Amino acid sequence: MTKSGLIRKLANEKNITNSVAEKVIDGLFESMAEILISGDRIEIRGFGSFNIREYDGYTGRNPLTGVRVEVRPKKIPFFKISKNLKIRAIQG
Repeated sequence: MTKSGLIRKLANEKNITNSVAEKVIDGLFESMAEILISGDRIEIRGFGSFNIREYDGYTGRNPLTGVRVEVRPKKIPFFKISKNLKIRAIQG
């Protein structure tokens, strides 16, 4: 599902306009991004958790040319599905 699909679904289910639903979804995503950027973790019971994983820098290799390159340390968002949602998804 895309973001616009999520907005339409929320608007239909809660009997609100698409513009209000869009503001709700945008606000939710923006708040989640700010929390992750600040270094905090988000846990939604029954759904999953979001956090930032930090990776050290390393010497890599360009697979096309074979030239060695230094890869800088990085922070990547990570999602871990909850056990309940995983079971529900498997059962279909």
